[in-house]
Amino acid sequence: MVVLSKIYTKTGDAGETALGNGARVAKHSLRVSAYGTVDETNATVGLARQFAEGEIELALARVSNDLFDLGADLCTPDMHLDAQLPYTPLRMQEAQVLRLEREIDAMNTRLTPLRSFILPGGSRLAAQMHLCRTVCRRAERLVVETATMESVNPEAVKYLNRLSDWFFVAGRIANNDGKDDVLWVPGLTREG
Repeated sequence: MVVLSKIYTKTGDAGETALGNGARVAKHSLRVSAYGTVDETNATVGLARQFAEGEIELALARVSNDLFDLGADLCTPDMHLDAQLPYTPLRMQEAQVLRLEREIDAMNTRLTPLRSFILPGGSRLAAQMHLCRTVCRRAERLVVETATMESVNPEAVKYLNRLSDWFFVAGRIANNDGKDDVLWVPGLTREG
């Protein structure tokens, strides 16, 4: 159980932070940037929930919890040393990825196939879902880059990849099941 009785500790005043395994690293390290961007994604989800109702709001609540799990996973490196830690680190699981896939498939049955790219917009919730999607993609890029240099749970990468797709499809659902999508018109403004 987490107990936070004091919010500031002053341990980061020199530009370092502690990882889940106790190691201290620079706050600008790639791993910290990766899980910081996962946290940023979660903040955009919190905002999206303000515009959501029903099943989409419940799904966003699940995603928000998953993103906290993902941050916990990413802040504890060296998966091969998990057994040596005094606690069992929280790791993303294939079941979380598969749940996203099921939800994407279920939402997709309500949508007509796209014949154009979509511009961010339409309803407030759809526009927010596109913001969630783009921040999630940035988090994914940082996690993938971290994985080129350090140990990263492969399910973490898969989860972010599916989640950005989930946001895209949920954005279409938020646009009246795609009927109010804002479509890209190539070259629309080129001719003055």
